[in-house]
Amino acid sequence: MVPKDQSIPGMNLNNNYTQKPMAPESPSNVQKEMDKTKKDLEKLKNFIVKKYPFIQAISVLPPQALKSFIEEEIGEDVPQLELEKLQKKVHLYVIVPENKFKSIPKIKKEIIAQVDKIKQDIWLYVKTPVDVWETCLDSKFDLAGAVAMSFPLYDKGFLGALRVSEIHKSLVLQKFEKYVVSYVIGGSVVRGEAIKTSDIDVFVIINDTDVKRMPRLELKERLRGIIYQYVAEAEALAGVKNKLSPQVWLLTDFWEAVKDAHPVMFTFIRDGIPLYDRGTFMPWKALLKMGKLKPSPEAIEMYMSIGDKTIQRAKKFLLDIVIQDIFHGVSTPSQALLMLYGLPPTNIPETVKEMKRIFVDKEKLLEKKYWDILEEIMIKYYKGYEHGKIKEVSGKEVDRLLKNVEAYTKRLKELREQIEKRSQEKTIEQIYQDVFELLKAILGKKGQQAIITEFETKLVKTGKFTQQHLRILKEIVDARAKFKRGKSNPHKVNEARKNAMILINDLIEYSQRCDLIAFEKGKMGLRYKESGKDVFAELLICDKVGFLFKGKVIKKLTNKIEDSNTAEVTKAVEKQKKKKNVEINPKIFELLKKELGDYEVII
Repeated sequence: MVPKDQSIPGMNLNNNYTQKPMAPESPSNVQKEMDKTKKDLEKLKNFIVKKYPFIQAISVLPPQALKSFIEEEIGEDVPQLELEKLQKKVHLYVIVPENKFKSIPKIKKEIIAQVDKIKQDIWLYVKTPVDVWETCLDSKFDLAGAVAMSFPLYDKGFLGALRVSEIHKSLVLQKFEKYVVSYVIGGSVVRGEAIKTSDIDVFVIINDTDVKRMPRLELKERLRGIIYQYVAEAEALAGVKNKLSPQVWLLTDFWEAVKDAHPVMFTFIRDGIPLYDRGTFMPWKALLKMGKLKPSPEAIEMYMSIGDKTIQRAKKFLLDIVIQDIFHGVSTPSQALLMLYGLPPTNIPETVKEMKRIFVDKEKLLEKKYWDILEEIMIKYYKGYEHGKIKEVSGKEVDRLLKNVEAYTKRLKELREQIEKRSQEKTIEQIYQDVFELLKAILGKKGQQAIITEFETKLVKTGKFTQQHLRILKEIVDARAKFKRGKSNPHKVNEARKNAMILINDLIEYSQRCDLIAFEKGKMGLRYKESGKDVFAELLICDKVGFLFKGKVIKKLTNKIEDSNTAEVTKAVEKQKKKKNVEINPKIFELLKKELGDYEVII
């Protein structure tokens, strides 16, 4: 306490509260006095925080609660005149950690000395969080509420947590006070560990013993819904980052949990601080403190049996790790690599068998020790479990298997790169061979550069193919060359593969057009008389040989006329494709005259 003769004419901090002036003053003087008070309080706050970095909070108590604080501090028999004088002071509330309790007299003395320097009329309180909780345990909830709603000059999280809880409590009580028997705060705030982002745990206990119009669970859900709706509103009004986490309990359910010795309830009763209580929570707390809140024999038996059940659950959990997680950790990537190699999806025995046959024995890409890991997990453990041979595993086994799985999956990633590299090599070689085989069929057998040059001059520049086709051709050659130099690029290979299909399709189409033109050059229609009627036939000339088609009859014309068939015609046509021009043997027309008599060519 700092006695002063002069009083503060008035103050208003963020419009939270206003103290009455001693006498009417001009607005400008009042504003000056307010500004001075703010500056002085800011200086005082900076001094306290710098001097005592462990300080948890500094705030100014609201005027409407000062009477209660003064009477709490110096007694209820304060003369009215003295009380009015004390109420005109600025009441500064400083909170220090509980472990600094013994230093409070020294801290208070040094702060008062600083107050004297700034010449402000200040009444000082130096308290610990336990002092705040003691007022709640004494059912003086208005005092704790006033601390919660005091104007914060400095706060590490305690005041903010208390404020958001107080606002939420007020909203809940305002809505349905008759149902709430206790509103209790717990967790890090009560332990003195709250920071500005701490979650705030609060417990709301609802009286369901006098509910007649609706089922108990419906009441709980309705009230819980409203209580949770108020959370966001309380956080917004408090202006803090703390997240409020309310838990709602029916009174009967809560008592049953206490009777059954539920650890959460015992901890809640032991550590919780009521911000509101209608004579329910405090008796529980007192009974627990006296050792009279004891679990039932059934509860003791239940908790004794938990040990055995825990062991059983742990063993089942370890087995599940092996049968589910570890098994899938090796089986799924193994099946993926087999599919990448070109095999269809495999079952468990096939996966183990094919991994050895292909990658260990045939390709020699995988060391046998890695296949041994696969076989052990998939055959010994998984199949062993299916057949009832494996019923439990030890933690040591699980650790060993996990290390093996880690090594196996790491090796499979490397194996995948090897397979993909081989696949890319096959892909780019196949593309290259397909494209140049087609180009050789069109341009003749030449070297790579000669084919590219001739493709550009004879086919691109003449408009038969586009610049895009030339670019694709060069990209294929470039991708193959880079791959051979060890500069593999999966993206480039894939791009070359997609573009190559455009070039291949267009080359095939062009080749077919050329074949058709060559075929049409050697084909002609014939008309002759037979029994006085016009009859039609076709003549096909391939490689100096003529084929006469008279209905279903095929005659071969060389230096003589003889029977032929479609196979012979096909062979001759394929031979003609390799030649640019159709050569005609004049003897053919003499043989036609002999076979048909007079005839004429139809164009």
